Amino acid sequence: MPLIVLIIIVVALLAWLVGAYNGLIGLKNQVANAWKQIDVQLKRRHDLIPNLINSVKGAMQFERDTLDAVVTARNKAIAVQSGAGPGGAGVAATAAAETQLSGALGRLFAVVEAYPDLKSTGNVAQLQEELTTTENKIAFARQLYNDTATAYNTRQHQFPSMLVAGVAGASTAELWEISDAGERENVTVDLSMAPPTAPGPTAPPVLPAPPPPRS
Repeated sequence: MPLIVLIIIVVALLAWLVGAYNGLIGLKNQVANAWKQIDVQLKRRHDLIPNLINSVKGAMQFERDTLDAVVTARNKAIAVQSGAGPGGAGVAATAAAETQLSGALGRLFAVVEAYPDLKSTGNVAQLQEELTTTENKIAFARQLYNDTATAYNTRQHQFPSMLVAGVAGASTAELWEISDAGERENVTVDLSMAPPTAPGPTAPPVLPAPPPPRS
């Protein structure tokens, strides 16, 4: 009887450890999949930007610096994205590059507001809408990734998962965070570029009423 009890205990322990191992592997795969969702949306945003630039650059010839800032930020984001992943420093680098790109796009959209004819163009309006929708999808995917990565990181330090973390090849997944406090602030663009209004004609001075005649 004691031997049977011992066998049962060993089997239960092994099943416990196997369950912990499988749980870690499952979370690891979920983190990778969540990162792929971010990657897909980032690529879509990167692909939409050239179309937007081509649609507005003719009318915004005096806003060359703004357009160049978007193009530069996009190229940097693409270069960083190619080497990014859920298990390394690429996550932080991607977050920083995409934040910079978001700021450049925000300034571009704000300047577009100063061009009523351009703003009313169907193609530009559609591209703005698609980029805004993509930005919302990126935010959702980013939140899903952070939630999944947090659960994965927490599981690695819980018992009994911590006993098999090394065997499962588990490592801390970096979260998508904004480390620079300045990046959290909304971009403020001053569009008060209109020339000052010419002063209108000066009204004639109001003279006091004459005193009543003496009786």
